[in-house]
Amino acid sequence: MKNTIAIVGRPNVGKSTLFNRLVGQRKAIMDDESGVTRDRHYGYGDWVGKYYTVIDTGGYVHNSDDIFEGEINKQVKLAIDEADVVLFMVDAMAGVHSLDEEFANVLRRYQGKKPIYVVANKADTNSRIHSAGEFYALGVGDGEIFAVSSASGSGTGDLLDAVVSHFEEEGVEEPDAGIPKIAVVGRPNVGKSSFVNLLLGTERSIVTDVAGTTRDSIQARYNAFGKEFILVDTAGLRRKTKVHEDVEFYSVLRSIRALEESDICIVMLDATRGIEAQDLNIIGLADKNRKGIVILVNKWDLIENKETNTAKEFEDKIREKIAPISYPPIIFISVLNKQRVHKAIEMAIEVYDNKRRKIPTSELNEVMLKEIEKYPPPIQKGKLVRIKYATQLPTHNPVFAFFCNLPQYVKESYSRYLENRLREHFDFTGVPIGIVFRKK
Repeated sequence: MKNTIAIVGRPNVGKSTLFNRLVGQRKAIMDDESGVTRDRHYGYGDWVGKYYTVIDTGGYVHNSDDIFEGEINKQVKLAIDEADVVLFMVDAMAGVHSLDEEFANVLRRYQGKKPIYVVANKADTNSRIHSAGEFYALGVGDGEIFAVSSASGSGTGDLLDAVVSHFEEEGVEEPDAGIPKIAVVGRPNVGKSSFVNLLLGTERSIVTDVAGTTRDSIQARYNAFGKEFILVDTAGLRRKTKVHEDVEFYSVLRSIRALEESDICIVMLDATRGIEAQDLNIIGLADKNRKGIVILVNKWDLIENKETNTAKEFEDKIREKIAPISYPPIIFISVLNKQRVHKAIEMAIEVYDNKRRKIPTSELNEVMLKEIEKYPPPIQKGKLVRIKYATQLPTHNPVFAFFCNLPQYVKESYSRYLENRLREHFDFTGVPIGIVFRKK
């Protein structure tokens, strides 16, 4: 990515607040708790006609035993490698901290290779602006210390002027516009991040076996089978009664928003736990939002004593529980053993193509009028319903309008009959179909 800015520094100096200021919306989760941002988080913004990508990172902690902090440090180094300009954030209110000094040691390796600016945040008063000069002692950065207040925006204009001076090209306004989005959703700890990381071949999301590691929704570009996609790794969706911390509450909201903004939802289940109430809620939510759905049963390698019919029986149980939602394909995978992982993404691409499928009106009528003739709508209250013709409406999802003399007398059961015949003749695997009856 061109024109990339990485915001780095120790925990709790206000990196996510500056990130939100630079991208112009509340994308990163902010909280007073240390280490809220755990993964690299991307957003887009523009300044004086130049577009840029911003990477928000977790707080760097040197030589920590904490499993997350070790992983965060790895993410921070990946972000610095990826960036064109690095913003090293410090806290003007707290002054120079020992962790700032340790971070400065890390950044010195990059000095001269890419621009580094020291940004003294929380400089809300004149005295704090003047005392920001103490950060020169860190011996890192290109020139002046930028005293800013991310919360109010004070000083961020001068900072951006300096940053964009390094960008020769104008960049792209919204690099992801028009590219299909696949959201990977599911309960916590079913293997979503491991699945995304395996596909990307890079540790984009932090993976540990502690539930709730991914707090923000993480997006990444992915190329497969001749198509470009955006993969969205989401925080695990859990029941509201299980959501205790504020941060986790916002994580769940982010996951729901990621699901709503996606084209396809890959819903991951844990084979060792089967399909649970929360899985049904997620599938129901995806269906309600008219998303394409692929169900992946992960950790299939952990099911012992498998027989010929084990997968079929497991699939039957899932289908029984998700009824009347019948259209999602179900694939059994093992991320750990890399089994059928690419089959899963191939199916997601197929579902996306199905979602955009347009059936010519002549072909639709040739097929469906024969089916209607075989089994016409049942007579209701002595009224005979005659369906004259059908057409596909110009909508984002497949919606078919059937024109008839008495649309109000067509029952739900007949709609299901027509949907089943459409699915039989045309491939709409993984996609919800809408059927409407109109007066003719």
